Amino acid sequence: MSASNLFLFLGKPIKNEYGKVIGKVASFALDPNGKFDAVFVEFSGGQFSKQAMENFRFNDGSEVMFVSKIKSQANILCDQIPLLWRKDQAVKHLHDKQKIAPELFQELHNSFEGVLNQLKKDGQVIIDEASVEIARCEEEIKSLSYAIANLELEHEIGQVDEETYQTAFNLLQDSLRRASTEKTDYELTKSKVSSILIGDPSTLPKANKVYAETVTTQQKPVPIPVPAATTTNNNINNNNSSPNAPVADLPEPPVVVYVKEIGKAGL
Repeated sequence: MSASNLFLFLGKPIKNEYGKVIGKVASFALDPNGKFDAVFVEFSGGQFSKQAMENFRFNDGSEVMFVSKIKSQANILCDQIPLLWRKDQAVKHLHDKQKIAPELFQELHNSFEGVLNQLKKDGQVIIDEASVEIARCEEEIKSLSYAIANLELEHEIGQVDEETYQTAFNLLQDSLRRASTEKTDYELTKSKVSSILIGDPSTLPKANKVYAETVTTQQKPVPIPVPAATTTNNNINNNNSSPNAPVADLPEPPVVVYVKEIGKAGL
């Protein structure tokens, strides 16, 4: 919107994503070029705060919506981290193929790694902030549940008439739905960021390498030759303790079956 249109929102109420009024537009901050940089908000409790423009949605008319800073930052972070991981992996592949110089590889790798480490720290901050908001929502849900229970009790004993009861009940139910939806959104945001941080693909190559070595040395099946009976007897007599004796496919790693025992069973 143009500057003149945005100034029409001065004094207008600000709602969060769940329709709850949280304050009103007090003023705007502009940079030297005249570009809107931030919004000064007077919250319902009387506090003033400067909030970034990207956290607001100005709709035609007089509706102003405040988007959760935690969720907007989480969405950006969840896009940036996988992209940087892919770039770092691509640089490593190019280095392995000798398509870029070692010095350039090290410089790019250090750059990506530095940004990733900072993003991981930012991600942990988002997780902690989301946990605080989840706890706040849980407390609000608990208080609203008590309020509904008390309303039901007073209505049951005739202290609250039907019309007043319905008005109060609908108000509390709407508030409870908003709080529950908000809690669910914060839980999803926390889970999304946690999954991104835990699923760091930069650790996968090492893990895959260890797994591959384990499979190769411990679980790879060894074919058993079927020699003539005389050959088997000679092997038994001459190589009873040979460490290279063929071993049958094992159903489970802890079970060991020696060829010596198999030969005796066949005699």
